[in-house]
Amino acid sequence: MKIISLLPSATEIVYELGLGDQLVGVSHDCDWPPEALRKPKLSTASVHSEISSLEIDQIVRERLHNGLSVYHIDAEQLQQLAPDLILTQELCEVCAPSFDDVRAAVKLLHGHPQIVSLEPRTIEDIFENILTVSEATGRETTGQRVVTHLRKRVERIRARTEELAERPKVCCIEWLEPLMVGGHWVPQIVEYAGGEDWLGEVGQPSRYADWAEILNYNPDIIVLMPCGFSMERTLREINLLTELDSWQELLAVKENQIFVVEASAYFNRPGPRIVTGLEMMAEIIHPEIFRGLTPEGALIRL
Repeated sequence: MKIISLLPSATEIVYELGLGDQLVGVSHDCDWPPEALRKPKLSTASVHSEISSLEIDQIVRERLHNGLSVYHIDAEQLQQLAPDLILTQELCEVCAPSFDDVRAAVKLLHGHPQIVSLEPRTIEDIFENILTVSEATGRETTGQRVVTHLRKRVERIRARTEELAERPKVCCIEWLEPLMVGGHWVPQIVEYAGGEDWLGEVGQPSRYADWAEILNYNPDIIVLMPCGFSMERTLREINLLTELDSWQELLAVKENQIFVVEASAYFNRPGPRIVTGLEMMAEIIHPEIFRGLTPEGALIRL
């Protein structure tokens, strides 16, 4: 079977199922595992990631308002690769090529590949996506084994946090300018890790937030996880937060509870490593209970 993945999380799932040798093409954002970097790239982005957060947001919103895609799919190379299965998504037009983009490109193909669209909104949805890909590729047994292992890791965390009386307020910032707070599975990660997230809603998209709203919330902990940013990239624009009015008055700032994480790897992408993100969050919120769960170099305290 020849597989194309136009979604970084789907690429991670393919490798987790032991199907890396059948992956013939990926999106430009697919960078994990490292072997994926050697695969042919079938998409490009119309927005350069090195411009400011505000400029990225403005360009993306303008393109979507005008009915334009944020991504371009190389239909000619897609045709040459002649895939049997294409993995894509309908969840977010900003995160990866949309289902409509893929469908338009597939019209040019001589064959009729199966298109599987992944639309996870919760942690359980992510596990179901892994099972969906395993079924589409004939790896049901492997998929069940992977999901069982991931669920056990989740339950190990939940078993130690469910009855906690102290549940700190957490603010997960998913974009710096304009400010956005994390949605979908992110508030669920906070809940399972023993915290409370009053700004995000489980299963609902990330949303814009006013600075006054965050000041009023006055979180105990702030986790910076800008979508698609590395820690280094986030730190380059950290002044967008630290120079805001009353930043120093926040409880999280006073208590030195500001964290920057490798967002793409462990929080933004709905793939197997989201469980590592949960473990990291548990260690952030309750270090008195959890130790040694964060991969080296995946988190810093600001």
